[in-house]
Amino acid sequence: MHASQIVLLLLVAIASVTDTTRGRIYNWTTYPGLLAGLLFQSLDVSNAGHLEFNATGLTECLLGVAGCGGIMLACFLLSDMGGGDVKLLAVVGAFLGLQNGLTALLWTIVLGGFGGLAMLVWRVGAGRILVGTFKHLSLALRSRGWVPLEPAEREPLGRTLYLAPAALLGVLLTITGVTEQLSAIF
Repeated sequence: MHASQIVLLLLVAIASVTDTTRGRIYNWTTYPGLLAGLLFQSLDVSNAGHLEFNATGLTECLLGVAGCGGIMLACFLLSDMGGGDVKLLAVVGAFLGLQNGLTALLWTIVLGGFGGLAMLVWRVGAGRILVGTFKHLSLALRSRGWVPLEPAEREPLGRTLYLAPAALLGVLLTITGVTEQLSAIF
């Protein structure tokens, strides 16, 4: 495992702890993370032990920040997602570059969705969710249009979703090569 991967895992692990315990991903984690990703990607150590500029690494870093951060920014603007999630996934893009960053982002979203569903089922109960879904769909069919949920029906959906632990798993799957093995299977 490379030093940059260890630093990325530490940053995302710290964000996971603060996200789950305090509901926040702090700037003191993400801003230095962006800078560290930029430095790791844009500087190489030569055979003589000197630091050399790596233009390709810098380009990949910036594309990763723009791609992962841009997708998360769109999610932030269209939902009630926190800004810390946006910056954390931009950090992931800075370290991993565009392709691997987007792979980690995809796994983050998938795992975060499953985690959110599991939390919803745990808090509300599978039976209550199925009955409520069936009632709402039948109401929508009878009224021949979309019927907004009542505030009491929306309340369980408004709970916090901790995305940083999903990002930690997504990064782990990506840097260990598990995602490549899974794509070879499917």
